[in-house]
Parts: sequence; structure tokens; C-alpha cells
Amino acid sequence: MSYQYITTEKKGHILVVTMNRPEVYNAVHVDMHNEMADCWDAFAADQDLWVAVLTGAGDKAFSAGNDLKATAAGGSKATMPASGFAGLSSRFDLEKPIVAAVNGFAMGGGFETALSCDIILASDQAKFALPEVKVGFFAAASGVQRLSRYIGRLAAQEMMFTGRTIMADEAQSIGCVNAVYPADQLMAKAMEKAEELCAVSPSAVKATKRVLNDMYKRDGMQDSIAYSREVIADLSKTEDFKEGVNAFVEKRKPNWVNK
Repeated sequence: MSYQYITTEKKGHILVVTMNRPEVYNAVHVDMHNEMADCWDAFAADQDLWVAVLTGAGDKAFSAGNDLKATAAGGSKATMPASGFAGLSSRFDLEKPIVAAVNGFAMGGGFETALSCDIILASDQAKFALPEVKVGFFAAASGVQRLSRYIGRLAAQEMMFTGRTIMADEAQSIGCVNAVYPADQLMAKAMEKAEELCAVSPSAVKATKRVLNDMYKRDGMQDSIAYSREVIADLSKTEDFKEGVNAFVEKRKPNWVNK
């Protein structure tokens, strides 16, 4: 696998995927979404790969989420993959586990990418937020659905309505991170977890995840994520949406008008 915006490395039965735009804190634009979708397709098809580990390049960020500057600038003729943000948020046919190694801040779509993985391990320097409301968006890439399922609706609503940031220890305590490790141990611990997953039957793990995927379908997550795309399309027509993007790019406080 050879890509421009991500790197991949095979280590036995483990695929290590690194989001590789450290100059913009691994923010994801449409071309990167499509590279990641292709990467997960290839991972799914490779019989010798059983587990993946996903992380971000550099020591500051897992991913800053949506690349708003690229969104504001336009330019790419590519469209978002059907499998969603980072090729994962709307993907319900992948039966192999992914371990997220959150090495720095995971904001917005970056947090949603981690939530779309199966096990989330974090550096003690990691931070998490769904701050989309601060720039006129909302967590439309499955954040609403996944966070409310993981930590409960009441706690999730407070995070999503305020956009506040939580540290790794709070993320673990409320149940959206499996474990927290010192930064210099994170990747080693993620690989240990991946090896642990490789030590059990890959067929049984796939069967388990197949049932989990089906549970998401039965409880309406797919339909709800599709509805999020409809709502974000409506939101994109508002003045506040345009103001949020422009204020972010211009590095100023937004002037909301509630329309």
C-alpha cells in the first residue's frame, strides 16, 4: 500500500496505519478520506492481516478532525467515500478489529475516527472533544450516535452541546477510552493489544464483530448517521454555518445570528 496522506506498515498479522499530515495536526480532507477508505478495503481483503492499529504522525495530535481550511478553499474534485469520515464512520462491513492509539489530541472528526475503532488506547497527553458546535457544525460523522452509546446520552449531550475538551483520564473514567498510558509507552502497548487479539481465533473475532455490526444495524445507527448527513446538508445552508467556517479560517470569534 502506497499513499500520500497516510502510511502503512505490515508487522506480521498487524497493519499499522498512520495518519500523516502532522503539519496540520493530521486533519483530514476529502483526498485523505478516500485514501483511508481504500486502505481499509485492502485491509479487509488481505487474509494475512488480522488486526489494525491506527495512530497519528507526530507527538501532538491523533487527528484535528475535519480540515476546515481545505473545506473553505474547495478545489478537490473528489467526493467523500460511502464509508464516511476516515473511511470508517459509516463502515459496517469491516469484521476485523482496529485499535486506536490516540497519541495526542483527537478533536471533532478525529475523536469520531477513534470512536469508530474497536479499542481505544490513549496517551496520558491525549485530549478529546466534539467541538463542532463552536464552528457552526455538529458531530455528524457518527459522533452523536457513538458517544451517546458509549458514555450514555446525558453525559454525551453535555459534551456535544458545549464542545468542551476532556483529558485522557476523564475519557477513561466516563468510558470512551479503554486504557491510558505514558506517551512513550503508547505504541508499544497498542502493539501488545494487537498481538493479544492475534493470539485468539481470527475467525471467531470476525464472527463476533459481524454480530456487533448487525446490532448497530438493528438499533438504527446506519439510518441515524444517514439522517445526520441530511441535517448537516440543511445546516450548511445557514448563515451561522458559513460564519463558523470563515471565523475559523480568519482566526476570530464567530458572530452568530441564529439563522
